[in-house]
Amino acid sequence: MTDMTLSEVYSAGRFGLSFELFPPKTPESEAAMWRTMDDLMEFEPALVTCTYGAGGSTRGTTLDVLKGVRSRHDLPVASHLTCVGSTVDDLRAYLHEATAAGVAAIVALRGDPPKGETTFQQAEGGLRYASELVALIKAEFPALGILVAGYPETHQEAPSPAEDLENLRRKCAAGGDVIVTQLFYDNVDFFRFRDRCAALGITAPIVPGVMPVTNYAQIRRIATLCKARLPDTFTQAFEAAGDDEAAQFEAGVEFATRQVRELLDSGVPGIHFYVLNKSPATVRVLREVNLEHTSRQG
Repeated sequence: MTDMTLSEVYSAGRFGLSFELFPPKTPESEAAMWRTMDDLMEFEPALVTCTYGAGGSTRGTTLDVLKGVRSRHDLPVASHLTCVGSTVDDLRAYLHEATAAGVAAIVALRGDPPKGETTFQQAEGGLRYASELVALIKAEFPALGILVAGYPETHQEAPSPAEDLENLRRKCAAGGDVIVTQLFYDNVDFFRFRDRCAALGITAPIVPGVMPVTNYAQIRRIATLCKARLPDTFTQAFEAAGDDEAAQFEAGVEFATRQVRELLDSGVPGIHFYVLNKSPATVRVLREVNLEHTSRQG
């Protein structure tokens, strides 16, 4: 199964279920991450991705995680890669390492400014745009699949929604195979984004990124960082739960289940879950929508 290409993962008639991990920092968190993967295997994912620290700060750990997923679960894996703090030679070296490690695809990102900085700074000898990273991968590592990021609510640094979408079109034209979206909590935003992509001639599969919420304070912080809008139905459900952690968990599962069910009914080619190295909420949602059956179609 690990030999499956990205185009095969999202080919017509298939459903591409994917999960995103991040590099653990302690032996205890690593053990928890592997327990999470064991739980999620119930749903037969098509792809697992792992994030990558700015400037290569988790380079080795990211590849260790992905090699572990391959050896433990025989799954195609994708590594995140950003332009932050890296020269073209640094990026090229990482891509060689990733290829040697059996990575099937790259999630190609410009990357956010390092902590404490407010604007992206191009590294000397580096790249400024994700589209340039996509072009590098396409030209020099053609066997790698390429996933790019889409923003249903517009990237927070974009001058306008139209310019943000034009940037996405450039990434796809440079070689992006699949679009995975930033998290969002109102499907109307996703459906509008999908329609606007189609109107611009973007034909790459658009996979919604979903993060089931189990902690209201945490998601408010995350939503503020990525400028995701929290609809009234969402905030009301969590405010009703108050400080009761169990009630917050149930509210989050219920909301995410409705969201995912509606996305599935709209015919999305896959769903990418930001699981934060934890499985309970995602497992509950997937069981509720019976996605283990959906993922085996085709």
